[in-house]
Amino acid sequence: MSEADFKYIIDTFFALFAMVLIIFMVPGFAMLEAGLVRTKNVSSVLTVNTMIYAVASMFFLLIGYTIAFGSWENSSMSIWAAFLFQMAFVGKTVNIMSGGVSERVKIIPLMIFTVVMAAVIYPLVVNISWGADLLKDTVLDLNMYDLAGSTVIHSTGGWALLAAILIIGPRKGRYKNGNIRVIPASNVPLVVLGAMVLWIGWFGFNGGSVGSISSVENANTVAKTIMNTNTAGLAGAIIAAAIMYMRYRLLDITMILNGALGGLVAITAGPDLYDMYTPILIGAIGGALVVFAVPMFDKLRLDDPVGALSVHLINGIWGTLAVGIFVESVSIVDQLKGIVVVALFAFVSSYAVIFVINKFVKFRAEDDVQVEGLDVNEVGVEAYPEFKRAI
Repeated sequence: MSEADFKYIIDTFFALFAMVLIIFMVPGFAMLEAGLVRTKNVSSVLTVNTMIYAVASMFFLLIGYTIAFGSWENSSMSIWAAFLFQMAFVGKTVNIMSGGVSERVKIIPLMIFTVVMAAVIYPLVVNISWGADLLKDTVLDLNMYDLAGSTVIHSTGGWALLAAILIIGPRKGRYKNGNIRVIPASNVPLVVLGAMVLWIGWFGFNGGSVGSISSVENANTVAKTIMNTNTAGLAGAIIAAAIMYMRYRLLDITMILNGALGGLVAITAGPDLYDMYTPILIGAIGGALVVFAVPMFDKLRLDDPVGALSVHLINGIWGTLAVGIFVESVSIVDQLKGIVVVALFAFVSSYAVIFVINKFVKFRAEDDVQVEGLDVNEVGVEAYPEFKRAI
């Protein structure tokens, strides 16, 4: 066997293994969201997450991948492995959105949007950042460094979520008489399970984005990338716990986990470029941003049951800026330009698509359906049929 053949095989296996870890995030999102919503909406949330994976993956296969990368050619690994690795990412943009509009969003219109996101919107974002680059040699050509998608994936999903919330509105009864009604998580063990599964999946998310492990240098880069990813998650959890305790004398596990996820989003843009200590600062700032952003969005009446805007949008922006701040070879201007271009495209296109779909098929479930629960009306299967449904 030649050295070239050996590297081809190893990198193909590496891409497939990373893909499996990323797909493992599908049940991670499902369990996290199922734990954070009320019991009367759990089956709906699980159905949405399952359908997002199926629908987004299928339309990325049929349309999106070619838009993103121009062709299927790849000389460093199997073209099928290269596709599967990229396919694993696509549903995450809609997972971010779906969690933030849960408990009042209908499944059918959300799936229609999933088709457009997977086939067109997300692939175009990938095209101008990682892919075929249709903006090359134009004033909008992006030189943003974003290894695994702080902006390309997380902020794109966050901007789509913001557009959806503005159109769909909050859950019935969430804001009453100028007050914020607290709706607690229904199943904290599921929240913990989901967040930890996402954390593990992140090692494939970021580590696999290095693209190769078939040389000593690349193997070291992959290992450092995974270590820095984990470090940022640790720092995000610790700082979120510390802030919550200092402010409320309580250790809220849901906020601690979202702090960890915030740190993981923040490090995603450049975990391969940092030394072993910088991720502590990046992750800590990410965790702190989540703690302060969650109540800020509530004050703005932007109802986000899972904190996705705080975790993914805010930290997607922070993580991309951090590369320009902490890495000398990366221009902060290029990072800002990338953030702005993607923000404008992702928000405007998502808003337009959701607005049009909403004219024909309403995204928002009727008030009486929200009171009874989406499980009964959307899927016909209750997750906890022996429990009395809460209003």
